[in-house]
Amino acid sequence: MARSTIDPAGPSRTALAHHGTGAGTGTAAGETMRLFVAIAPPAGVLDELEELAAPFRLTRQDLRWTNRSAWHVTLAFLGEMQEAKLDDLLPRLERAARRHCEIGLAFAGAGAFPVPKRANVLWSGLAGDQRALASLAASVAAGARRAGAPPPDKGRRFQPHLTLARCRLPADVTGIVAELAGYQGQEWQADRIHLVRSHLGGSKPPSYSTVAWWPLRRPAPAPADVTTTG
Repeated sequence: MARSTIDPAGPSRTALAHHGTGAGTGTAAGETMRLFVAIAPPAGVLDELEELAAPFRLTRQDLRWTNRSAWHVTLAFLGEMQEAKLDDLLPRLERAARRHCEIGLAFAGAGAFPVPKRANVLWSGLAGDQRALASLAASVAAGARRAGAPPPDKGRRFQPHLTLARCRLPADVTGIVAELAGYQGQEWQADRIHLVRSHLGGSKPPSYSTVAWWPLRRPAPAPADVTTTG
């Protein structure tokens, strides 16, 4: 099963575990950072998803299709946080990661926010261990709140997805959602979480850089079968 990667040149979890204010982030002390926590699919899975989306990119140029480099599955959006809060945030996210095992996932189907008939966002959904994924997202969000992240919107249910396109104006994407309804991608293993900084570029699409990452726990090996004869 493939494992996830994102920004392989980015700093590791240990490089920033005790970084000190202003170090290692490319940010001046006191500056705010737009942050979120995410998991990332491996390259082979992204290849498959890119091939799937290619025909729609050609026929639906009214949509703003996201770049492959921006593809991720958000666990928690933290919003604007002061750089100084990283000293509290990083260890809390590390503890959250340690409490959860790696998760088997696969991309499946498609959908839209708020509804396909008047969509602002077109996305691919996820199949696999949804309960484990929701539990991980809840742990991450709780740790971030304790570190001073703005509280998430009340009543918003966690719905894991990967954003394929955004719409400048509400668009009808019912045809795309219907065509992708039966899609079932290859299974992959989410084995780490990433703290990611979003860099907004005005009229340009946002770019992302990894601040730090932490591995999820490897599942305990299954006990070996012992056969006795007497």
